[in-house]
Amino acid sequence: MKDNENHEDNLDKNNLKLPNSENNIEESSVWLYCPVCGSKLPPVKNLRYCIKCGLDIHYVQINQRFPPSPYQQEIYSVYSDSREKISDEQLFIKKDKKLWGATASIGVPFLAFIIMNIIAVFMVLGFFFISFNIEDLENIIIDPYFIIIASLAELVFIVIPVLFVGKYLQNPSLKNRLALLGFSFKGYGKISTLKEILIGLSFALIGIFLVGMVSILIEVLLEIIFGVQIIQDFNNTSGDIEILISSGDLLNIILLAIVMILVIGTSEEVLFRGYMQKGLVRSVGKRWGILITALIFSMIHLLGSFLIFPFDPYVFIISFLLSFFPYFAISLMLGLLFQWRNENLIAVMIAHGFYDAITIIIAYIFLGLL
Repeated sequence: MKDNENHEDNLDKNNLKLPNSENNIEESSVWLYCPVCGSKLPPVKNLRYCIKCGLDIHYVQINQRFPPSPYQQEIYSVYSDSREKISDEQLFIKKDKKLWGATASIGVPFLAFIIMNIIAVFMVLGFFFISFNIEDLENIIIDPYFIIIASLAELVFIVIPVLFVGKYLQNPSLKNRLALLGFSFKGYGKISTLKEILIGLSFALIGIFLVGMVSILIEVLLEIIFGVQIIQDFNNTSGDIEILISSGDLLNIILLAIVMILVIGTSEEVLFRGYMQKGLVRSVGKRWGILITALIFSMIHLLGSFLIFPFDPYVFIISFLLSFFPYFAISLMLGLLFQWRNENLIAVMIAHGFYDAITIIIAYIFLGLL
């Protein structure tokens, strides 16, 4: 009741005229204070909204009353920032609504990467404290099943952004958090979902061809520049995966392929495309958002190669360039696919997961033929 009385007093102080009066419209430009929040209004002629609470001054003047609820609560609540948050309906409006900034877009993925590595280290230390034997520890680290289990640590790449985006939602349910990151089947029937799956599988094959061509081109250029013959490795996977392929059996490869599809492809795309690229595109534009995401994606996958630099910088440069451009090419492809599919991750996750799985299977078959 007090709030209503205060509103009435404020309206009286502003000397509102009769509705539909031309003088009434002119008077709105000279109001000194907002009748809702009491903020001083700028001396702008025909000012429509309060610059602090968003009150539609024109509406109040014409109708001689405040906008009715729930409109009033949603649009110009004095002490609430709900108008800044995303409603359930706005989640699926395909427009470049500004979300998290460039700093958060880059910082949160790095935080997730650090946490993932901490989890992996604790897993290794846990086995060490059980046996207290360095030799046993070394055997465990290169054991194919340990590598597969350790890969599950990448689920952190889903957990961290899911936790972070909740503050941007009016209804921060798990379903809405995932939808904001692009992981949603809403609006996709059986046919449209099948279409996304087929698109993802097609781009997985395109990615294999693309990476193969880029690898050959870079190899030729480096041989010309450095004047040496480069013997390319059988794949572009990380050191742990190379160990698994060389020492594992068919069951290990099948399990790893499943992990690549269900965990690696899904988690990395939620983090890099659904979170990082989506935020950067709205902060620095589509072109730079896709390029920066591809660059960071590639560098994170190659951090281990920097350990070579102190021992042999020459080998490091060649090894780094041989791996960087294939990673950069596949990341650009996934980034463009994400934009093409209206920032939905279904096709992108399938493309990434099956690309990794097919690459590992090809490498295993190739290694068996040597």
